[in-house]
Amino acid sequence: MGQTSSSGTAAAWAALGGDPALVDHVTCEGRGALPARLPVMELARSTVAVCSLAAAELAARRTGGSVPAVRVDDGAVTTAFLSDRLVRVNGVAPTTFAPLSRFWPAADGWVRTHANYPHHRSRLLAALGMPDDAGVEAVAAAVGERRALDVEESVYAAGGLAVAARGPKEWAAHPQGAAAAAQPLLVMERIGDGPAPRAADGSATRPCAGLRVLDLTRVLAGPVATRTLALLGADVLRIDAPGLPESQEAHNDTGMGKRSTRLDLAAAADRAAFEELLASADVVVTGYRPGALDRFGLAPEELVERRPGLVVARLSAWGRYGPWAARRGFDSLVQAASGIAEIEGDGERPGALPAQALDHGTGYLLAAGVLRALTEQHGTGGAQLVELALARTAAWLVEGLHKTPDNGSGEYDAERWLTETDSPMGRLRHALPPVSFDGGPVSWTRPAGLLGTDVPEWRG
Repeated sequence: MGQTSSSGTAAAWAALGGDPALVDHVTCEGRGALPARLPVMELARSTVAVCSLAAAELAARRTGGSVPAVRVDDGAVTTAFLSDRLVRVNGVAPTTFAPLSRFWPAADGWVRTHANYPHHRSRLLAALGMPDDAGVEAVAAAVGERRALDVEESVYAAGGLAVAARGPKEWAAHPQGAAAAAQPLLVMERIGDGPAPRAADGSATRPCAGLRVLDLTRVLAGPVATRTLALLGADVLRIDAPGLPESQEAHNDTGMGKRSTRLDLAAAADRAAFEELLASADVVVTGYRPGALDRFGLAPEELVERRPGLVVARLSAWGRYGPWAARRGFDSLVQAASGIAEIEGDGERPGALPAQALDHGTGYLLAAGVLRALTEQHGTGGAQLVELALARTAAWLVEGLHKTPDNGSGEYDAERWLTETDSPMGRLRHALPPVSFDGGPVSWTRPAGLLGTDVPEWRG
């Protein structure tokens, strides 16, 4: 017997501007577990629920029918939130964090670094005054001699990624934490005029069929959002810069249903190819730090000027407000800065959520925002902006959800929610999608492929 939707689902649906009566279409069932002190399962369940409901609502709008029922299974949700860890190629597991991506004891606290990409590793070591081949022990000694805030500021000044671990009260008093807490969970607003989206082929099964999505995102929240749009039938084309390193291992998980190409937007020919793609795009999703893409004319206002009626969805780590607005960030760093790591710690050292839940949860919220924007556009048109930040999702997790967490049964069968398929990389094991509604798709129409190997054009 399924249970009715939770208050977290109702709150997220309200933030999306949805009809509150539609929440009654959602039931939750099954067994899953994301054990933590914070209500991580509630976050996961709620974000998948509203994404599923937004997809069901769009299906009804496209077909003229009634909104189908939504059933959220905790087992599917749990497996999906762990998908980046459960994916396999020919039985081989991915490397989730590099050796220098970890917590380090500083002279007066803890520091969390992110050095998965080679350029971030080099910048971290340069900021610490260390050679590029320095290892874990040498870095530990260097960080241990310095104050946590000194490491944070020096590494960021060098273009690297490090944050001092803070408690929730300390983060609430920090200008960036206060700025994030003061924002709505997400922003949805009309930013221009324009025609309604095409989606002439939209159906109850794949309501995004006929839509074209440009995906300019990187690990992990943005790719989760665009993977979901691909599940629902959209033609999703991911675009990466030729010289920017990216993880094929991450793409094995988040590239389901998509195609992937490389374009140098600073080169005339590649820029012309991008503009041709944009001319018939329906959605653009960006996930780079604020301002990073503006020099290419990719700010929302500029995009909708060239492509009226566009839906622009963008996300960042810290948000486009406060003193950290221009800083790079990742889920693990937001957990450390926002007090989550302290809450999940053992009193002696910081801990972590059982999944990169800020990334996954924000990804499903972002997809839900796009789907709701498309529903709002149907028949009337108008360019739409959807915006989220990991730090705001973190604030919702810490303060906005139930104080007593229900994080699942503790036992569930992940194998039920995993499947295998042949792919260009080999035999690919991946999680099945948690987004589900009556008559909706049960999986993607194509597996992930090799990064950057598709031609920069729409399928049809």
